[in-house]
Amino acid sequence: MEKILVVDDDLGIQKQLKWALTGAEIVFADDRESAISQLRRHEPNVVTLDLGLPPDPANASEGLLALKEILTLAPSTKVIVVTGNDDKENALKAIALGAYDYYQKPIDTDTINLIIQRAMNLANLEKENILLSRTNTAMGKIIGNSASIQGASRKAEKIAQTDISALLLGESGTGKEVFARSIHEHSNRSKKPFVAINCASIPENLLESELFGYEKGAFTGANKTTLGKIETAQGGTLFLDEIGDMPLGLQAKMLRFLQERVIERVGGRSEIPVDVRVICATHRDLQDMVEQESFREDLYYRIGEISILIPPLRERDDDVVLLAKTFLNQYREEYSAKVKGFSEDAIQAMLAHRWPGNIRELQNKLKSAVVLAEGQLIQVDDLSLTSVNEASERIFNLREVREIAESKAIRQAYHQAEQNISKAAELLGVTRPTLYSLIDKYRLDDLKSQA
Repeated sequence: MEKILVVDDDLGIQKQLKWALTGAEIVFADDRESAISQLRRHEPNVVTLDLGLPPDPANASEGLLALKEILTLAPSTKVIVVTGNDDKENALKAIALGAYDYYQKPIDTDTINLIIQRAMNLANLEKENILLSRTNTAMGKIIGNSASIQGASRKAEKIAQTDISALLLGESGTGKEVFARSIHEHSNRSKKPFVAINCASIPENLLESELFGYEKGAFTGANKTTLGKIETAQGGTLFLDEIGDMPLGLQAKMLRFLQERVIERVGGRSEIPVDVRVICATHRDLQDMVEQESFREDLYYRIGEISILIPPLRERDDDVVLLAKTFLNQYREEYSAKVKGFSEDAIQAMLAHRWPGNIRELQNKLKSAVVLAEGQLIQVDDLSLTSVNEASERIFNLREVREIAESKAIRQAYHQAEQNISKAAELLGVTRPTLYSLIDKYRLDDLKSQA
């Protein structure tokens, strides 16, 4: 439910607004100090504020100070000031200070509901626009505003205009092909083909001919000369997915192609020059495979001139919600579904889930949820995810709960402060040395190294 903060020291007005404002969770405050406390605790989108607050209810000074503090702490909050009939001057002062609107007593249920609903709609729209503005990275199709995905996107953007070979690393389902396509689309080869091949999905005895093509009569069934994936990508980009699964024997031929930029078809004798940009991807640890001698060291250094680590979904902060909303809109149209959004429990469950299958798992869960949902909101049961309450029941140690919450808050403040430790400390309300101590305490080494 939407939250509305009512700031008024008149219990009669509080009760009247409680019954008048239907369909929302109402929280109350009766002075400036309690108003700020409730604002921090509940983060309401809309606040109704009586300008005549104690200790000086006869004047508007305390109410105007409360307004300034509210808008300083939460600039996007819509504040509706409530005034007496003879106090239009202070109402206009409040508007000048940034209040959304003003309403004069006595309270009329229909009117105040209409004003608040408009304010709520505007607040939600602005929040959605902010999210959308942060959703698309510089690489367009790569969705997310977490620091980890933004960093990977900026790296991809920098190499897109070069022909340098790129190696995309990350767990299965993290979106390596999306990155590869985005690099291609932002390169000077974008009008040429993007050709992808999954080295793990093709039998070893067929992979060579799939990549390099074959001449007529090269083997039984080769009734005509056929171009391989490398040749069909001429002028464009060749994406070798799961390069770690390429057979060792074929790796030598791939290395020669990458060094000389020529190929020989299976059964052929002539060299064919090919101009392609090569992007590789794998979920495997290629360095470990090199040590185990299951992957050629020279090929590893050839394909990995620049490596980009694509983070798993569980390490991307609130990106799961942005991705979920994007996929929801896509599948809603695809399946002509009536579902419009997510329940709060569903959102919390998505944030708590570990997503071992990453974005691919999220897509599958949402597809079935859109089809199975009976109401306008997708519920936890529709997603077949463990709810937050069920997950928290497995944590019996308050220290562990505190560590999880504080670590998350530190990361969020750090990214919101754009990697500035001093600003992050200020956002968290602690000193810089205290923040350093917390980073050490919770072993947030990645933040420490960037500080």
